[in-house]
Amino acid sequence: MKIELFYSPITCAMAPYINLTEAGADFEVHALNFRTNDHLSPEYRKINPKHKVPMLLVDGERLTETAAIHLWMTEAFPDANLMPTDTLGKAQAISLLSWVSGGIHPYLSRINNPARVCDIEGTAKNVVEHASEYLYETFGLADEMLEGIDYLMGDYSASDAYFFWAIRRFTQFKLDLDRFPNVSAYYGRMQTRDSVQKLLTFERETIEEFKRAA
Repeated sequence: MKIELFYSPITCAMAPYINLTEAGADFEVHALNFRTNDHLSPEYRKINPKHKVPMLLVDGERLTETAAIHLWMTEAFPDANLMPTDTLGKAQAISLLSWVSGGIHPYLSRINNPARVCDIEGTAKNVVEHASEYLYETFGLADEMLEGIDYLMGDYSASDAYFFWAIRRFTQFKLDLDRFPNVSAYYGRMQTRDSVQKLLTFERETIEEFKRAA
């Protein structure tokens, strides 16, 4: 089986990289430089009209959207225990992935690029303020969820990699993680995992390669 991951530094494509590593998968990474609009190139649009990352090619078949990618990963690598095996537990894991995808990620995107929401002059600050307020509420919920447990489902699961990315992005926007001691401790715990360390090393090396190519 040939697995190809289309990835860009800092983006949520971190999550499948981490979980493919957790699964012990043999995979190839195609790193796209968003600063030079690699994702908008005719070549990439041809294989991924959504022009987003992450995307997997599995023996040439395209797979997009984080929850779907991780559901496939769980079935392809059952011994990795990326999700519970029972029906309800698996649904709960997908629910968490969907929560990050639909309930957290879009608000991080609004802070990153408020003009994508509203490009009327003078509105950017208001967009960022509302997005930040919602994220503080959401991270408060996550802090309650993590009370007394190490990971979102108790044991490590696929959703943890995606939430790790969300926390990292949260901190990159200088939002106050100290409000949420359980989330902060979880973030530190995640960074000790070998898969995350491998990802962070790969990210640094990729960014340096992009700089040299500029």
